[in-house]
Amino acid sequence: MQMKKLFTIDDFAVAFISALGYGFGETVARLLGWPGPACIVACFAVGIAVEELISKIIFSKPVQRKTINRVLIYVIVLLVFLTGQYIAVSCMGVSMVDYVVEEFAYVVGLPIVGLILNLFIRSYHIRKIRKLYGDGSEGYVFDVAEEDIEELNRKNQPVLGEYDADCAVKTRTGIYVGDKQKKIISYRGIPYAKPPIGELRWKAPEPLPSSEDVFEAIYFGASAIQVDHKGVILQLHRQSEDCLTLNIITGAERTETKKPVLVLFHHGDYSYGGSADPLLDGDNFITEHPDIIFVSFNYRLGIFGFIDFSEVTGGENFPDAPNLGLLDQIEALKWIRENIAAFGGDPENITVMGFEDGASSITLLAVSERAKGLFQKAFVFVGSPVSAYDTPETSRALAGDLLRETHTTSMEELLQLNTETLKEAAGKLWKYFCAPTCDGKLISVNPYKACQEGAASGIEFIIGIPCCEKMVFRSFIGDRNYEKLVYSGITDIQNSVDDTVFDAVQEYINKQTASSSEFEVKAKLFEQWLAVSAYRFAVNLSEAGNKVHLMYWDRTPLIDKLGSGTVDAEAEMLGNGEALRMYGNVMDKNMSETLQTFLYKYVKGNALKLYRNEIYGVSDFEWRAFPKALIVSDDELECDRIEDRVTEVKELQVYMKSNVS
Repeated sequence: MQMKKLFTIDDFAVAFISALGYGFGETVARLLGWPGPACIVACFAVGIAVEELISKIIFSKPVQRKTINRVLIYVIVLLVFLTGQYIAVSCMGVSMVDYVVEEFAYVVGLPIVGLILNLFIRSYHIRKIRKLYGDGSEGYVFDVAEEDIEELNRKNQPVLGEYDADCAVKTRTGIYVGDKQKKIISYRGIPYAKPPIGELRWKAPEPLPSSEDVFEAIYFGASAIQVDHKGVILQLHRQSEDCLTLNIITGAERTETKKPVLVLFHHGDYSYGGSADPLLDGDNFITEHPDIIFVSFNYRLGIFGFIDFSEVTGGENFPDAPNLGLLDQIEALKWIRENIAAFGGDPENITVMGFEDGASSITLLAVSERAKGLFQKAFVFVGSPVSAYDTPETSRALAGDLLRETHTTSMEELLQLNTETLKEAAGKLWKYFCAPTCDGKLISVNPYKACQEGAASGIEFIIGIPCCEKMVFRSFIGDRNYEKLVYSGITDIQNSVDDTVFDAVQEYINKQTASSSEFEVKAKLFEQWLAVSAYRFAVNLSEAGNKVHLMYWDRTPLIDKLGSGTVDAEAEMLGNGEALRMYGNVMDKNMSETLQTFLYKYVKGNALKLYRNEIYGVSDFEWRAFPKALIVSDDELECDRIEDRVTEVKELQVYMKSNVS
């Protein structure tokens, strides 16, 4: 599917009839003896009315969906114009041909002017970004005004007096007063569980008590305590252990029909990220699609959310510590299911969407009995169950490292430590990569096999795989941290495959290092492994009977060293062009509109098809199901198989298709 055309044959068909409207409006008024200004008014009034009417007819679904209907309309348009021309010449002594020429000049000229203007604006933004980022070797660098940071860090307060009832929603846990804008109302910083502080540190999230109290819901809640990588914008946002909050964006106009709900799980590597990231803002998407409700939320990260204390003195009292972040996610989904109807949402029609660790979390929840029924559709981008530990041993080792780093010997002593001490320790222990644990209770010891056996039955999936994610991840966490992660990842790969695949991987490394550095080769292989893991998950789901669609992200980055993947997909899916510029790229508005339309259809439960001119200037297109994939490239969308794109190691291709044990 080629992307948007500046003008189409339908525009010219509209121009024929519009020319009649403008011509007859002006000519009839002049023949009636109206003064010049009145003739001009009549010309535009009749012309615009006729143009609006014929546009609605030609661009309507019945006409655009069937070629025969379009041809029939073209014939009718031509006959109507010829009839109008005959009447004009014979009765009024004028020809409509001159009006047609003027209308065609308008149809062609205005889009060209718009294109030139957009190219100029885009060029300006590109120059500005390249000036800020240079070659991109420093990763993401944020140029944020102090006043914006101050605004971002404001806190919600209890409401003790009068409040705007039109912006207030009553839930079981309180009344929340949001912020109304032109087309949307946003509710930010709503708590969905008790603060996991004090005695609740490293404990499973507990539901909030019922309440009639009234609270502001204008500002984001604090982000989770996390590692402050240079390329993570949330280092500018306040952090707290009291982080279990969510945000809801809905259309300002109330409707009787329940709205489907889109719940976003933020990106990161289980040690950073949060819903306050401007890439994840839902305002633009809901402004364009007000019949959907958007939700984002925070969950515990790093040593606060994923650590096994079972071998620490007193650790038996903290059995849920290895997977607290996932339990937070489940608790958020439960709160949404219980309360979203108050915002106009449908608790039985929930789509979850995640990137990086958010995506991996969704794949794990999909096969968890504890999350059964909490969502019906899932969009996962750069994520699979491979991100979880195979066994608890690694997470137990992390707990031992934490004791040594903080000079403690028991849970009692750990609980006495303040947040800043633990945050400092988390930064030093980041390289050990906190992640969920396949404990056999919350998560199956083999999520792939559980998936293949139907544990995720009833859930529809879109699985996104990027071709250049490694540079995106490097931009977040920096060169040194990324290097440690790659070498650790390659070791994990070699330890988890059979001898045949191991030998093939080693041979690939040896051959490729003849023309590239060993690290670059291993980084590329590590990226292929993650892609293989996501593809393998799609295979398992399909074999189990789940409906699956694939997306392959093959967009060229504006700056090579910043890569193209999570950041670009998040921004274009949600329409956050301003945020994308902060991250070193300029959004393709045409591509964004198309991808937003697909996301909208997916959330609504509609077929992933575009009829001709449903998006102006875009031809009809169908996103076919697995094993085909939607390939998102620079200039077009196409559907094709992607096995050969996922990895260059043939043995890994075989592995991804057959190995589920």
